[in-house]
Parts: sequence; structure tokens; C-alpha cells
Amino acid sequence: MARRKPETNEQPMITPSAPAPQREIAGLALIALGTVTLLALSAVSRGALSDWWAGFLRRIFGWGAPVIALTLLALGGLLLWPPYRRPKVPWPAVIGLEVVFVALLGVLHLLGSRANPVALPLDGGRGGYVGWAVAYFPTKALGWGLALLMLLAVVLTMLFAMAPASAAEIVRRIRTGWERALTAYRLWRESRSAITGEAPPIVGPPPRERKGVRVKRIVRTEPEKAAPQTKERPRRAPAPRDKRLPPLDLLEQYAPKSLSESEIRRRARIIEETLESFGAPGKVVEINRGPTVTQFGVEPGFVERRLQNGEVAERKIRVSKILSLADDLALALAAAPIRIEAPVPGRSVIGIEVPNSDLSLVSLRSVMESEVFQKIDSNLRIALGQDVSGNPVAADLASMPHLLIAGATGSGKSVCINSIIACLLFNNTPDDVRMIMVDPKMVELTNFNGIPHLIAPVITEVEEVVRALKWVTQEMDSRYRTFALRGVRNLDIYNQMASRKGWDKLPNIVIFIDELADLMLVSPDDVEWAICRIAQLARATGIHLVLATQRPSVEVVTGLIKANFPARISFAVTSQVDSRVVLDTGGAEKLLGRGDMLYMASDSSKLMRLQGCYVSDAELARLVNFWREHVEWIGPPARRETAPWQSADLEGEESDELLEDAIQLLRGRDRVSVSFLQRRLHIGYPRAARLMDILEHKGIVGPDEGAGRSREVLLPLGENPEPDE
Repeated sequence: MARRKPETNEQPMITPSAPAPQREIAGLALIALGTVTLLALSAVSRGALSDWWAGFLRRIFGWGAPVIALTLLALGGLLLWPPYRRPKVPWPAVIGLEVVFVALLGVLHLLGSRANPVALPLDGGRGGYVGWAVAYFPTKALGWGLALLMLLAVVLTMLFAMAPASAAEIVRRIRTGWERALTAYRLWRESRSAITGEAPPIVGPPPRERKGVRVKRIVRTEPEKAAPQTKERPRRAPAPRDKRLPPLDLLEQYAPKSLSESEIRRRARIIEETLESFGAPGKVVEINRGPTVTQFGVEPGFVERRLQNGEVAERKIRVSKILSLADDLALALAAAPIRIEAPVPGRSVIGIEVPNSDLSLVSLRSVMESEVFQKIDSNLRIALGQDVSGNPVAADLASMPHLLIAGATGSGKSVCINSIIACLLFNNTPDDVRMIMVDPKMVELTNFNGIPHLIAPVITEVEEVVRALKWVTQEMDSRYRTFALRGVRNLDIYNQMASRKGWDKLPNIVIFIDELADLMLVSPDDVEWAICRIAQLARATGIHLVLATQRPSVEVVTGLIKANFPARISFAVTSQVDSRVVLDTGGAEKLLGRGDMLYMASDSSKLMRLQGCYVSDAELARLVNFWREHVEWIGPPARRETAPWQSADLEGEESDELLEDAIQLLRGRDRVSVSFLQRRLHIGYPRAARLMDILEHKGIVGPDEGAGRSREVLLPLGENPEPDE
């Protein structure tokens, strides 16, 4: 028996295949033949064989002989191109180009001498024998003029069939381009006349003088010319950026992708036919193209209903009837999931949102440069993305005043937080905005370490978050006492008075928490209390929260937290239950992911579907490096590596009344556990765990060793702990 080879798990390495030797030989031969043909046709190389070859091609193809030479060169180049990198040329396009070429040869033949058409190929002119053969039968059957029109129609039909857009779209693009060219030329002439002092030329024909009517030409003086121009409202120019802020050139632009006109018409026809087949007729009256989905606005139709007296009446289709056909529309369009917005706010249509075949990236720069973003008069303005119509959407974090973000893993939460942070860093100096970042995953926000906007390095330890939130509540109370002393109501009024009276300016504080679920698991009572107190009271003091979680359950996003966060963003979630926890309604489970989100504004209960802004790691790295090089903005205090809450005496942190009883229980013991404190002090687990943390901070017990093990008692027998200074 033959020995079997041992099986291994190693997979063979696949490498791109190089062109076969036969293909290389054929490609080189075609390139050589095309070069010789091109030289022979151009009379650069003269000889008996080359002259015969050139004459033969001219008699066969006429003026189209150089096209044959170029085709040979192109085919040779394709054969030499590696197969894995060779551009794909569809066969319908190849056949269409051949038909256009042959039809043009027939047109050239018909445009030649009509006295002796057969003599044209012998002279090597016009369309050659091919053109004569193509034009012969149409000329005999239809005549010279109709044959020429027929061949021209064939050429135009094939060109429009191969075009990526419809004929109407091509005409519209040509007209739009022509109008833009005329507008650019007119603006250039006006700018030149303003520089040279010459009068700009009159664009358009001069006024005609009809018989018996004299056209009066009015020459205006300079003041009269300037008078009508004052009535036009000038376009609002973007506000100049502070030179100390990072330039927007650090961000990139992405080319948008959109469906073709033919594909959009096909989908609209399928929607109408599907609704008609299920007894709910409707007509697509508007189409909105977005970066992620295309919204088809459907106007419900009427169905006939026979009354009891025999008369026929029309009844409007119910909205619920169309809503129930979401799965049938997804099956007919071969696109899932489909979301139906019924009705679209402000319009009498039902919006059927169909995913695009190719998703477009929405660059942060395009939204920040838009007029919608520029007209928001706030230093806490943030770019959210683009809606289903492709319009940019921005918001003011100060008016939210807090934001809750939820979504499954990989749906776009971290990118959304990065885009919000980038907006604040692009538009604010460290004197205007300071930040606290919490990143239990240790990989999302730690790249921002070193920027001067941070109050402290990015917090990665869950135990330190509670101290940081308590410090924020103390800072909030301190600001309220300052406002009461100065007689102001909020931070904006205080900073305006501070600039006039020389007071110290107070910056906004924005707290970013990338994963709320981890905090709620470790210390739910303290975290929920601190978050709710900040969310309820901190708006006037300029302190704002941005929370994110990938586990939107009622244990994490409690009712008290959700009540204080009216502005919410939900990315794709796994179930309708999670969607209802975040948005109080379903819909987020049908999102596509990769930045597709539903946004609930603080002043509106209507949901808005957006494609979130995308900011790459390279863009963030350039932004962070810019601010790291400008750390001297606010001086040495910004460079400290210790957090202010580490040395602060936080109120309520070590004021547990059972602390002394717990210390007395530890005397004479080598180790202690949380369950021991629970049993002996008759308290619950959260309070016992908090007491254990206080004991560790005072140096009475050792650190947590994990796996539920008891802790070592560091306090010697008969020794009292020293009070904190």
C-alpha cells in the first residue's frame, strides 16, 4: 500500500499568476504588427511590403485604417497586462464600439462622391469596401438621404446605450456645464473690468429696432449703476478662522457615489408594481439620493369600492397598508433591510428608504465647510453627517445639552465620538473647551493623550471614574457659587463679563465616556447618581456629557439616565427591544451599520436618518500632532500628568458612618473580604464594596487580588490609622 501523506492544516499560498508565455508572445506580436501598420499608414516607413499592406488596409477600411492599427496596439497591451490587474472590458461595450465603427465607415462613404461610389474604395478614401458594403443596401432600399439618417441614428443609439447615464441626463449635464462655463466667463470679465476700469461687454444680442419703434438706449452713470446692486443680498462669506486653530486642510475629502439614473428608474418602477400587485397602489413622486440610502417618496393612490346601492366610490390607501408591505418590497428590490417612514415630516408622502449598492463616506470636512455648520453661532457646534437627501446636518452640543449614543459593536459609535471630538478641537482652543475622556477599552480614546485640552490623561481604570465624576460635581457647585456671587445666570454671560472686567475665564467642560456598561457593572449607584446630577444641573455651568454604550439595556441606560438625555443617537442594534430602550421606538434594528444612524434632536421627537461623518486614524493623528506641538497654548499647568481629583478632598467619598466599625472588625485579622463586611455590618454588597475601597485608599487593606479572593489586612494589631491630611 502506498503511504498516505500526512495531513496538515497549512493552506497553499496563492500568488497572482503572471501572463502565460503564449499570451506574452501573442501580445508582443500584436504590438509589433500595430506599430508597423501605424508607420506604414503614416508613410514613415516606405517599402514594397509596407506600401502593399497600407494600401490593402485603406481599400478595406478607408479613413478608418489608423483605428485598426491602434486596436492592434491596445489588444497587445491587454495581453501583456497581468490577468489579476487587467481592466475588465464588458463584451456589450466591445460589440457596441464595433457597430459604431462600421456605421461611421458607412456614413463616410455616403458623404463621399455620389457619382461613382465604387471608385472610392479603390482610391483608399472615405469608408473603404466596408463602408461601401454597409451603405449599399440601405441606399438601394431607402435612398441616399434616408440611408445617411439611418446610419447616424444607429451611431447615436449605440453611443447612448453604452453611456453610463440616460440621454436626458447627458443632455442635462452638457447644458449645466455650458451654463457654468458662461457664468465663469462672465465673472472673469467682470473681475477684469473691475481691475482695468473698462466696462464689461454686454452678453447677449443687442436690442432690435422694430419698424416704427425706436429703441431708447439708456447710458447710466456710475452712481446709477451702483444703485440696483445694493438691493441684492450678498452671499454670506464664511467667518475667517483663527490662525491659532488647526486648518481644515488636515482633513480629507471623499468622492461621493450615487446610483445611475437607469437603476433609480428601475427601482421606482419595481416599487410601484409591487404596491399595485398587493392592492395598495401608489406613485413615486420624489426621489432623494443620500450617501447610504435612496428615499423614494410614494404618494398613496386610490382603490375602488362598491357601495351597497351599487355605486362605485374611491377610497384612499391607508398608510398602515403600505407599512405592512416592507418585507415584500425588500424581496422585490433584492435589498434589505428597508425602512419605511410614514409619513415624511412636512411632506404628504411615504418615504421608502432603499439601501444603495455602494455606500459613500461622508467626510468631516465637507460638513464643517457647509453653510449649515457655519451659521451655528456656538463654539460647541458639532457635525453629525448627511441626511437621506445628501444635505449636511449639524447641531449645537450646548443646546442638547447632553448626548447619548448607542449601537452594536462595529456600527460606528467610536467614529462618531472621534468626529465630535475633532469638531471641538478644530474650533476651540484649550481656553475655550476642556475635556475629560473615559475609555475602559484602552484603545479608542487613548490616542488623544498629550493634547492641551485634556484636564487629565485619558481615564482607563473604572475605579477612577467615580472620583472624576465627583470632582465634576464639585466643580459644578463651585461655578454656581461663583455665578451667584457675580450675579450672572450662565457661563456665556459670565465669560462676556469676564472679558470686560478682567476676571478669569471659565472654559466649557465636555465629558466623553466611551463605554457606560462597564461603569454600571462596577459601581452602578455612584455612577448613576453622578451622571444624573450632572445632567440635571450642569447645563448653565457649561458642563456637558457624551455617553456611549454598545449594550443599550434597561440595566445600563436606566430610566433616570434616559430622562436627562433628550438628544440621542442610535446606530445599528441587534433587536427592536434595544431600539426602544434608546429611541422609545423601533427602527434602529433595520439600520445598515458603518455609520448609518437615527438621530433624535432634543427639540423634536421625530427621528432623522443620517450617515455619520467619517474621520480616519490618519486625520486624527494629524490633528493630535498639531495640538501636541502647540502645548504652550495655556502654559505649564496643562502639561501635568496627575488628575485634579487625585489630590482633591472629594465630599462624601470617605464619610461613611460605618467606617470606624469596619476598622474595629479588622483588628486581629489577617485577611478580610467584602462578604465578611456584609455579614458583620448587616449591609448590602454595594456599600460593603465602597467601604472596602475606602479602606484600600487609607492603606488599611491591600489591593484586590481578583477571582473573589479576600484582601490582606495591612493595619498592625493595636495601631490606629493616621487620618488623611
